[in-house]
Amino acid sequence: MANNMTLLWCTFSVPCWRVMIALEEKMLQGYNQTLLDFDKEEHKSTIVMDLNPRAQLPTFKHGDCIVNESYGACMYLENQFRSQGTQMIPEGLAKQALMYQRMFEGQTFYEKLSDVVYYEYYVPQGERHDSAIKRNKDNLAIEIKLWEGYFQKMEAGSYLAGKAFSLADVLVFPTIAYAFRSGLSAERYPKLRAYYSMMKDRPSVKTTWPPHWLEDQEKPQWGDFLKEL
Repeated sequence: MANNMTLLWCTFSVPCWRVMIALEEKMLQGYNQTLLDFDKEEHKSTIVMDLNPRAQLPTFKHGDCIVNESYGACMYLENQFRSQGTQMIPEGLAKQALMYQRMFEGQTFYEKLSDVVYYEYYVPQGERHDSAIKRNKDNLAIEIKLWEGYFQKMEAGSYLAGKAFSLADVLVFPTIAYAFRSGLSAERYPKLRAYYSMMKDRPSVKTTWPPHWLEDQEKPQWGDFLKEL
């Protein structure tokens, strides 16, 4: 069933990881995949540009359908394969409302994390300012405290939108994982750390764990950017 699916991805990408988790949850193993390298600008290659003129990853195709935005791809997979694998949209309006709320809040979380972790990657040295770095870190600290607070109000062992795993976890967990890989304090944010630890053992996450993390899963990948937050 998955042999008419193609995923072009990069190991450093939160959006790519989202789609890979969704594919595993929907039992769509065996899809065609190509690992590309951003540093070599392979995201600008013909194989990508023919499907995604924005030159972004992930690039996803199912038959004649192309869905390149990670949120769109994950929602497409759930809708197309609703009766297969994990049900990722819960029953009930209240549960769905919370799930969608957390899903789209996750975009803000990812943007604020990126502003800190990738600042030096995207901003030329001559244009960097200490005030911008501090502002980005302050904004991210507020965001992380908000998510920690969400978990403080929930039962132990809860997922992002309640007791059941959902699309919110598919789409937001990779951001949380990258935060801890960037030095986020487990002692300062114990609820987020408990969620991270629980999700690490989920088969879809273990199978798609970023290859460049496997040698030392706990060592900060990007340095200790977030250790003081």
